[in-house]
Order: sequence, then structure tokens, then C-alpha cells
Amino acid sequence: MRTTELTRKSAIVGEALERCIYCNGTQVTREGKRYKRLETVQLWYCRTCDRVFTAQRAKGKQYPLKVILESLIAYYRGETRERVAELIKERFGISVPARTLSAWLAEYRELTPYARLRTEHLPNFRPNRIIRSVRLHHQQVYEYRIHQAKLESLLRAPKHEHLLPLEAFLWYMAASCPNGLFQADARASQGKTAYDMDAVQIVAKRNHACRVADLVLQTVTNNKRRHDEIQRFMLATDSVTVAVEVPIYLTTDELAEFKSLPGFDIPLVSNVTLTGHIDFLQIRNGAIHIVDYKPGAKSEKPIPQLMTYALALSRRTGLRLFDMVCSWFDVNWTVKGIRPACSYVNWMASLISLDPDRWGPPFNRFATGLPGSEIPQIYCR
Repeated sequence: MRTTELTRKSAIVGEALERCIYCNGTQVTREGKRYKRLETVQLWYCRTCDRVFTAQRAKGKQYPLKVILESLIAYYRGETRERVAELIKERFGISVPARTLSAWLAEYRELTPYARLRTEHLPNFRPNRIIRSVRLHHQQVYEYRIHQAKLESLLRAPKHEHLLPLEAFLWYMAASCPNGLFQADARASQGKTAYDMDAVQIVAKRNHACRVADLVLQTVTNNKRRHDEIQRFMLATDSVTVAVEVPIYLTTDELAEFKSLPGFDIPLVSNVTLTGHIDFLQIRNGAIHIVDYKPGAKSEKPIPQLMTYALALSRRTGLRLFDMVCSWFDVNWTVKGIRPACSYVNWMASLISLDPDRWGPPFNRFATGLPGSEIPQIYCR
């Protein structure tokens, strides 16, 4: 069977679409298909601006965009150009010359900042080992992934050394996640609690995450795959994402302990353990960034969800809330600048040290010898 026949029987590119790519209108209907040499693309018609278009904004490509992005992912995981060509041939039945792959690497260099780190990490991490993946059955299936090379190199940088307890937590959850806690329906993403945001500056802008999402989503044929496709690409090709779909939880006792601390104003009420999965965990600019992908980011406000994630991560690692930043994004906007400390804590001038006999040791006790593993502390400025 020829390659074209194989491709045309596969999923149609751009089959799922919510808004017009030109006017952002929602009155869109299917308008036939465009049969290309190596793929079939769905055509759409917008009643608002009277245009016929495809969901793909990457024009003039001989090869399917999906093939291009999968080639980039394989290369930045550490595969050679020759091995990438073999993998693409096996999966898609398409031959990609080495010079074509080189051209793709140059064309998408701006969206793949991991390029500057790849050579440094190659000697220590094999392509099939650089990303650790664990499948978690938490009501639905989650692919929890850790980029070992980025995690190690970022946390060894002087400006990130104070975040070392995060490493122990991530590896512990990969090996011994308490899966039973995640079978209940009390998810942090369902929270509607109102937080006092008067002291918080929220800024919306278009940045690297938006551009990546815009590129990757052009290849998605099923909306249920949106998160996973963006996560796979960012984890392999950016320079700061260290983990995706990170399982996190906060027990009722831990929540009660936080609420009992002087200066903490936490409007959360729950009689069961709160659980969730952080879409993207990044390390940059001396802080941990908790990032969520939300279609319609500028109008959505998942603040209770992200604040709960930050509080739970602080409890699990013993790290300061001040060292965490929350944001969410889609193809058009990244809404960022929320430090959980601003909403959770009425700042005090003193340092609060939790009683280790009441709290028990923090999660970083599993990393023998890591700095700051003796007493869990929360800093208030």
C-alpha cells in the first residue's frame, strides 16, 4: 500500500476546531477536505468573516506538520539525525533526508531553546532514558513525565540550589505515588473558592508557551489529546519544563495546620484530601513555576486550582510559597505573575518555623543529604 493511501486512512488533520483562526468567531462549520500528497486536511468555513481555511497556519509544507514536530521531539531527546529518519520511516512510512531535518532544526530553533543544552546532556543521558515516564491510573490515565537532564542541571545552578527538595519529591511520586488518594472526586481543579487578589498583579501577554501551543495544536485531531501533545513537545524541546502531569495532594489535616498558622488566610474548605495534577512544572528565574494549559486563558481564572497546587507543593517539599509562581496559557495569552504567597499569606515581618513534631518531616527527607531537609519551613516576608 502506498504512503498516500496509508495517510488518507489515518486521522484527518485539523478535524477538531473551536474558533476561526482569523476572527476568533465560533460560527465555524466543516467545508470539505483537502487531499495533499502525504496527509488529508479538514477545511472549515467561518460564517462571521466569510473565509474558508484550514486549522494549520504553517503553510507551504511538503511534509505533514506532525512529522516535523515528532522529528524535533526525537532529535532533542538525543537521537541522531540518522536515527530520527529511521523512527519517522517506521512510524509514518515517510522518508526524511538528513538535510531536510537540518532545515527543520534551523527553522524552529526559536521555539526549541533546549537546542543549546542538548550537546551538554548527551554524554550523561541516553535518548530512551532522558525522560522518565510513569502511567498513573487516577480515575483517568495520566502520563507523569520527568525530564531527568533538565531537572538535574537546573537544580545544580546556584540560583536554583534552594529548590533542591523538589527533586526528591518528584522522584518519590514516580516511585511511590499514593494512588489510593487520587480515586476520590475532590480535585483541586473543581475549586471555586474566592481568594483575596487585591495585592496580586495579574498580567496577560503572548509569550513562548503561546507560540508553542499555537504550533502544536495544528496537528491535534482530537481535543482530548491537546494537553498531552503540548506537554510532550515542551518537555522535550524547551529549556525550563522539568515535569508534566505532576500528581499533588493536600490532606485535611495539613490544610487545617496551614489555616491555624498566624497570618495565613486560606479560604479552602474540604473534608477529604484534595488532589490534582500539575500540567507543567518549570524551574526558571530562581522560582518554581506552576503552569496550566487552559483554552480561553484570558477569560478563565483557575486561581483556586493553582493556589491549591502551590500550597500542596509547599507542604510536600517544605519549600516557601514565595518561591512559587502560578500562570496559565493558551494559543493567544499567558496569564502570569501570581505568587501564591500574596493570596495565601498576610505577609508578616518574621519567619514562621513549623513544629517538626506536629508536622513530621517534609517530603525532602527522602533525599538524604539535600540542604534544608531537617525542618520544614515557610518563609513570610
